Amino acid sequence: MAAVKTERITFSSERIELVGELRFPDTEDPRPAVALTGPFTGVKEQVLRTYAELLAHAGLVTLAFDHRGFGESGGRRQHEDGQGKLADLRAAVGVLAGRPEVRPAQIGVVGICLGGGYAVLAAATDSRVRAVAGIAGAYNSPARIAQAMGVDSYRSALGGFLDRYDEYIPAVAPDDGEAAMVGDEPYAYYGTARSASPYWRNEVTRGSLHSLMTFDALGAASLLAATPLLIVHGRTDAYCSPELARELYRRKPGDKEILWMDVDQHIDLYDREPHVSQAAQATADFLHHNLSA
Repeated sequence: MAAVKTERITFSSERIELVGELRFPDTEDPRPAVALTGPFTGVKEQVLRTYAELLAHAGLVTLAFDHRGFGESGGRRQHEDGQGKLADLRAAVGVLAGRPEVRPAQIGVVGICLGGGYAVLAAATDSRVRAVAGIAGAYNSPARIAQAMGVDSYRSALGGFLDRYDEYIPAVAPDDGEAAMVGDEPYAYYGTARSASPYWRNEVTRGSLHSLMTFDALGAASLLAATPLLIVHGRTDAYCSPELARELYRRKPGDKEILWMDVDQHIDLYDREPHVSQAAQATADFLHHNLSA
């Protein structure tokens, strides 16, 4: 296991200051690198730090950062900005490409949970991204959501979010209380010491739910023809659909791999062993192989 150095950095995305943690193996030679993007409302000290550390120990330079609006970064507080997040990832790739520790032609993106969908879109729209991996990823499809809800109900829900766009609601709540992420499982992670971070806040705008319901990651599959894709997903997942992971894999042309994990819950791939180490090792192996090709 490689020794790892950690450096706190700041960088700019559309004139918004972002705060991140850069980790790199303690070697003299430049290495392949990845930018990481994580779950809805998540900050860099949570799931991102776990995977950033494991991937760095596996020989990759990693950049975990707070997206605009969350954690220590600037921007509109606690608001999910889909296009802004993609701009943040482009800025992160640019930061990695300019570092002496990094081989600039060997940069990938890794996304966990909602970040899996953003990672796919980032890879589809930025030719500097040479490989992409999603772990327990949310490969959202507005068309699928509308089909499941009925188009009228879907449009009515969007209208409700727009009407109260700037209001805040809890991100998680116990006992099935009103929250952006409803249920005991999200609360078991974010509402407890499992996700402890001084920078995470239990609130998010209602407008963020409009962003989630109109976010289309599945539609980007055909744009990934030249970009190797790894999907790591739980066979059981009540929050990020295994069916959508399977459909993304089916639609994606070219090089692709899928690894099904025998987990009990979505959040097992956040912090439960041996699942996390297995997912990280599979991701590191995939990235080393494809970024060095």
